[in-house]
Amino acid sequence: MTAYIIRRLLTVIPITLGVLLLVFTIYRVIGGDPAVRLAGKNATQTKIEQIRKQFGYDKPKFFNWQEAAKTGQPMAVFDSQFWQIVRQFAQLDFGKSLQSNQRISRMMADGVVPSLCITTPIFVIELTVAIALALLCAFYRNTWIDRTFVVISIVGMSISGLVYIMLGQYFFSFVLGLFPVWGFESVNYVLLPVAIGVVAGIGGSLRFYRTIMLDEMYQDYVRTAFAKGASQRQVLFKHVLKNALIPILTNVVVAIPFLYTGSLMLESFFGIPGLGRMTVDAIYTGDEPVLFAMVFIGSVIFVIANLITDLCYTWADPRIRLQ
Repeated sequence: MTAYIIRRLLTVIPITLGVLLLVFTIYRVIGGDPAVRLAGKNATQTKIEQIRKQFGYDKPKFFNWQEAAKTGQPMAVFDSQFWQIVRQFAQLDFGKSLQSNQRISRMMADGVVPSLCITTPIFVIELTVAIALALLCAFYRNTWIDRTFVVISIVGMSISGLVYIMLGQYFFSFVLGLFPVWGFESVNYVLLPVAIGVVAGIGGSLRFYRTIMLDEMYQDYVRTAFAKGASQRQVLFKHVLKNALIPILTNVVVAIPFLYTGSLMLESFFGIPGLGRMTVDAIYTGDEPVLFAMVFIGSVIFVIANLITDLCYTWADPRIRLQ
């Protein structure tokens, strides 16, 4: 298992390089000269050249063949914009924000707590309620209770999250005055975003977990358990739920990286200073270092989460062996 873990961790390198290459291509190659964006519309050519030199935009984007031929040093070919970012991130140096001039590592440390205050309760409540309702649907399968929850879940999936946010802010904040709309000063500022996040996501989760439970309910081992005299409750909790752990673990562990990155819409519409809002602001302002850092951290966490998923498989099903 140790060798398997090492091999999986080594996949972090090509995956993060590929993701960074994609984002770099979008913003530096397709998106045009970043020095022009930073300088502004009325900037002189001298000002633009100063910005290019200051941030290294005057170097080649991917490979510096000219510098390698000039100096005779093969490694000089990597003296380029892309590989400069890779070297920085390899040293866990994310640089400074172009807009605020703050250290990005400090900004991420300040934003992770507000993000987790939103995403963690949403994740736990949504998971618990969805699995409980899925078991209820499996228990009362093909009855009006099951069909009612199916309709509710489909309707919930069909409505945009933006609609939930606007309706929640209007009724519970503007009309009833129960919750504040903007800020992050106390627990009261978190309750409405968490409730909206749970309501917006419960439909898709319930639909997913219900499908898993019903798929297990029609397996041969369930019929055998009923033939031996097991009750519906014993079958559901002792057999069905246990055997459904593999897809549940997959869905749960893969969702963990998104707890860190925060909720883009909720943080933006409720003024929560988390990583999601920081990412949205970076997209609007073209703050490339912040975007590159968020993409890098997100891809690393995603690979590690997938590794944890595979390790959890062996715990949930002893028949699985990691080779």
